[in-house]
Amino acid sequence: MTRNYREAYDMYAVNGILFNHESPRRGETFVTRKITMAAARIASGLQEHLYLGNLDAARDWGYAKEYVEAMWRMLQADEPDDFVVATGTTYTVRDFLQFAFEHVGLDWEKHVRFDPRYVRPTEVDDLIGDPTKAEARLGWKPQTHAPDLARLMVDSDLELVASRSLA
Repeated sequence: MTRNYREAYDMYAVNGILFNHESPRRGETFVTRKITMAAARIASGLQEHLYLGNLDAARDWGYAKEYVEAMWRMLQADEPDDFVVATGTTYTVRDFLQFAFEHVGLDWEKHVRFDPRYVRPTEVDDLIGDPTKAEARLGWKPQTHAPDLARLMVDSDLELVASRSLA
């Protein structure tokens, strides 16, 4: 639709196709934040288990702060276009668990339990984006990939858990 309006009305309209963009501000019901909050709570002795569904789902997880920069760059481009904003990498839920739990010195397998309620009936096995055009035309390149993203989210959640326990 954006392209149609851009071409039909000679409008400056850009379209960003943003793959999963995560941060400590992500809601706690989303899998990445659910994992990092559980890692922080378990490490702090406030929780024992985390219940998840499909651990083999693979996603292209990037840092929301960097994706906002990509959006800004899209709006600064001389010519409007459509851009994919992604890292071009893919990690499974299992990988994200390992990054988060290892960051707090825990073995995720001792704390994670399978719950069929969290299995999506129409799960897409692997989602990955190609940010080549964004890099070439906008000079944008993701810097933060899933391992570092998990750690920064866990650090934020550790601070949040500590502040809640002081209140």
